[in-house]
Amino acid sequence: MDALGRRPFLTRAVLGTATTVVGATALGALAPEAIADPGLDLDAGAVDPNFVEGRITGIKGSLLSVTGSDGSFHLLQLTAATSIWKLRPTTLDAARVGDGLYARGVRMPDGVLATDAVWLNIVNLTVHITSIGKDVMHLDHHGDRIVGHVVAGTTAAVYNGTPAVSDLGLLKVGQHAQVIGAWRPDTNEVDIATVFAAA
Repeated sequence: MDALGRRPFLTRAVLGTATTVVGATALGALAPEAIADPGLDLDAGAVDPNFVEGRITGIKGSLLSVTGSDGSFHLLQLTAATSIWKLRPTTLDAARVGDGLYARGVRMPDGVLATDAVWLNIVNLTVHITSIGKDVMHLDHHGDRIVGHVVAGTTAAVYNGTPAVSDLGLLKVGQHAQVIGAWRPDTNEVDIATVFAAA
């Protein structure tokens, strides 16, 4: 991922700022669309101590070591109650060293974040569709070229706010859309979960 750079890509593409994330317990679900919900009440510029963003540098059982984009180090404790998303709701077994991560939880006295929600490699992109193939879409995200992979049994489209459907036939070259998916680390490629577009 040359031009984009892994961290600016994830941070810019997903949230913009950490202050717009709310935990799964407040949402009642792990829907990927919920990660950017502006429900958290923090002062502008304030750092949320119960939020971590970064990249996984180690996995030992249910404990994740994470290095933030600012170079900070974090330990995250996952539990049986932790909700995990990586293109779809999943388990800790899907986590890999090198995955990008956003997590919410409760900071323990020893500094470990006891997580209630973890989003692995999630991206939320506003795009311009430049071409459509059988299992791939080429996308432009503010001048950055993104390859979007259609994942059988997972990728869905939402047209004009209607319920999600697996039919991508109404998507067109030249159309603007919002894409939620899972970044393939160190590439400009994304596995697509949901495309939001006008019909």
